[in-house]
Amino acid sequence: MDTVEAVVRAQISRALGGRRGMIEAAVPTIIFTVLWLSTKELRLALASSIAVAVVLLVVRLVQRSTTQFCLNALFGIGIGWVFVTISARQGGDANDQALAYFLPGLIYNSVYTVVLSLTCLIGWPLVGFMVGSVAGDPTAWHQDRQIVRLCTTLTWLLAIPCLVRVVVQAPIWFAGKAGSIDPDSAVAALGILKIGMGWPLQLAALAAMAWVLSRNKTPVAEA
Repeated sequence: MDTVEAVVRAQISRALGGRRGMIEAAVPTIIFTVLWLSTKELRLALASSIAVAVVLLVVRLVQRSTTQFCLNALFGIGIGWVFVTISARQGGDANDQALAYFLPGLIYNSVYTVVLSLTCLIGWPLVGFMVGSVAGDPTAWHQDRQIVRLCTTLTWLLAIPCLVRVVVQAPIWFAGKAGSIDPDSAVAALGILKIGMGWPLQLAALAAMAWVLSRNKTPVAEA
C-alpha cells in the first residue's frame, strides 16, 4: 500500500469486522433492553446479554475466526455490570441501576470525542498514527503537510459520531436520573439510541471518510 488512502481503508476494514462484527456488537444490547423492559429483572437482563455474547464467542472459537468483536461486547457488558453494582451499593433502585448500565457508553464517547478533537487541535491527528504503523515510522508522516491535512479531516469525521451520541443521549440519561422523564422511557430510549446511533452513525462517518479517501492519492512518504 503506497498511499495514505489505501492504508486507512485497510485499517478501517479490519476495525469494522463486517456485518457479523456489527451484529455481535448490537445483539447483547438488544437482549438487555428488551428483557429489562419486559421483565424488570435487571440481573436476568444482564446475565442473558452475557450468555448471548459468550455463545457468539464460542462459535467464533469453534470456527477459529477472530474473537475481537465478541470480546469487545463482553468487555462492554462487564463494564456496565460494574456500574450497575456500584449503583446498587450506593442505594440506587432498579431504575437507577438500569440507567447506570448505559453510563459507561456516555463516558466512553465523551472521552473519545475529547481525545480525537485534541489530537486534531494540536496538529497530531490520531488517524496519522495508523499511517505511521504501516509506514514503519510512527511519526514520519507528520513531516508531510498533505498527510497531516488528510488525517486531520479523517479524525474529525471519526469524532463526529461520538459527539452526536453524547449530545443526544446525555440529556435523556440525566432526565431519567433526575426523574424529569419516566425512567422506563429513558432506558427504552437509551437502548434504542445505543443501537440506532451505534453502527449506523459509524457507517455514515465511514462513508464520508470513503468519499474523502476516493478523491486523492496521497503518498505514504514524500518523494
